[in-house]
Amino acid sequence: MKGSTVSRRKKGASTADSLVENALDLRLRAIEEEMDSDGIAIYGDMLYVMDDLVKQAVEGRSGRRKRSLVVLLDTGGGSIELVQRIVETLRHHYRVVRFIVPNTAMSAGTVLALSGDEILMNYYSRLGPIDPQIHRGQRLLPAVAYLEMYDDLIKKSAAGTLTIAETAFLIEKIDPAELFQIKEHLNLSSTLLKEWLVRYKFKNWKTTQRRKTTVTRAMKVQRAAEVAEKLSNPKLWHSHGRGISMDVLSRRVGLRIEDFGKRAKLSESIGDYHEPLVHYVMRRGLTGAVHAQGSFLQINW
Repeated sequence: MKGSTVSRRKKGASTADSLVENALDLRLRAIEEEMDSDGIAIYGDMLYVMDDLVKQAVEGRSGRRKRSLVVLLDTGGGSIELVQRIVETLRHHYRVVRFIVPNTAMSAGTVLALSGDEILMNYYSRLGPIDPQIHRGQRLLPAVAYLEMYDDLIKKSAAGTLTIAETAFLIEKIDPAELFQIKEHLNLSSTLLKEWLVRYKFKNWKTTQRRKTTVTRAMKVQRAAEVAEKLSNPKLWHSHGRGISMDVLSRRVGLRIEDFGKRAKLSESIGDYHEPLVHYVMRRGLTGAVHAQGSFLQINW
């Protein structure tokens, strides 16, 4: 696998890394038992070969026995195309997929979390505005920020207030083909979000909360469109990196999120697993990892 190394434990190994990974297996198993599901953890940005690692982890998971999967997700975002492939991989193997967000699932990671039948967060967890990142040279650029900058320059040009420096920037730095690509990224994100919300998260939404009226498919489609519009509206959030709490997701976006903090044993198991996982990834200097029972797959660039 170009640009990455893959680590799998071997029986009888006695290295310090193997001991840590075996301990992570036990702690992940505690979460699986609480959720009555198979489990994997995805840590890192949705870039490079993360989709390949998810496929390997799911297909190679030892003792797969459930029709449902719980995914512990911690990501800063990344490629929406890669997220689409991950979702299709998970759904190929499992009928029900639930996401636990112990820390953050931003941007394209938010779209991934919202593909689940259920999302579990606590007071500290955060999702983010839907603003997939694109490659520009060696940098990752928030797509909405790029479009907003372009629109501002066009408005200044129409008003006759564009400076010489801004004119030069507009001519030299703005690529029409790239603008088209960015808009397609945003359209894909919105389209996938609406499709997945209706198909998965809203599938058991039968009656409205207040009036107890029957929920139709048209109502689900409308709610999904409202969620997508709010999460992709930069004027609501002002920052690509702004975290959105489960309380705000409920009040301002209209999403129902389960608070795992109210389930003491599950909350303890998540904390016992997530913190050592993060420390281990950081100590190893990894840029990403996917963990399942019997395997610890890593990205090291």
